[in-house]
Amino acid sequence: MSTLKKQQRHKLIMILRGLMVIIGGFIAAYGLETVLIPNNVSDGGVTGLSIVGSQLFGLPLGALIAIINIPFIWLGYKQIGKTFALFSVIGIVSLAVGTILFHHTPAIIEGDTLLITVVGGIILGFGMGLALRNGGALDGIDMLAVLLARKLPFGTSDFILFLNAFVFIVVSTVFGLQGAILSAIAYFIASKVIHIVEEGLSGSKSFQIITSEPKLMVDTIRDRLGRSATYKEAYGGFSHEKFQEITCVINRLEETKLKEIISEIDPKSFVTVFDVAEVKGGNFRKNNIH
Repeated sequence: MSTLKKQQRHKLIMILRGLMVIIGGFIAAYGLETVLIPNNVSDGGVTGLSIVGSQLFGLPLGALIAIINIPFIWLGYKQIGKTFALFSVIGIVSLAVGTILFHHTPAIIEGDTLLITVVGGIILGFGMGLALRNGGALDGIDMLAVLLARKLPFGTSDFILFLNAFVFIVVSTVFGLQGAILSAIAYFIASKVIHIVEEGLSGSKSFQIITSEPKLMVDTIRDRLGRSATYKEAYGGFSHEKFQEITCVINRLEETKLKEIISEIDPKSFVTVFDVAEVKGGNFRKNNIH
């Protein structure tokens, strides 16, 4: 591929990614304005603080989202990079504009608190996940958590939990205790949907197998699953015995079948299983088995 074609392809990919971030911002805004906010349910992070500020002072929600996120965008630029900061600006602006456009849209659900939190969380999470999957962010609190985790002896997830606990305490001053609890539930659902959208529903698993029958195991995996595997030499820390460790990456639908193969060939084999967020390159393809 020529240099010009590579540049054109890269430019097209960046445009498509930017478009997906914009769509994600509008989807999240739709969830906020037509499900959560009309029913006194908020979000976490900067968006949650913006909703509280909008309710208390009568200021436009979109303007507050854009203004409060400015220092966090700077953090994203310093800690992650300019491309991430650029896509985050696109996403946050889209979210802010979307809240203005959907502000007078009638609520699609009213009254049923369980349905409100579930549907609102799903819509919000899908929009935020779509933005994150394409390299942008709609809320800056995660960037602050990353920075604090580098400076202090706590994990990023600990700071995200702590910061959002503070946000929901603030939310309770406007929407009451019930509103804060419902907001926390909606945020939890949204976080799970974000994870699904980022990693996909299929996902992959990595199996590491220590067995007395490595060749038979690999041949059977190839014949029955159509998957390849790799060997590496390892040594037992107690026995100092040299053996071959097998590594095989499969999709989630093949997990049960692989476990059956392992149990059939060597029930005493030592197996560790890991979730794999993404698989790229190499020869991760399924061969024909029929």
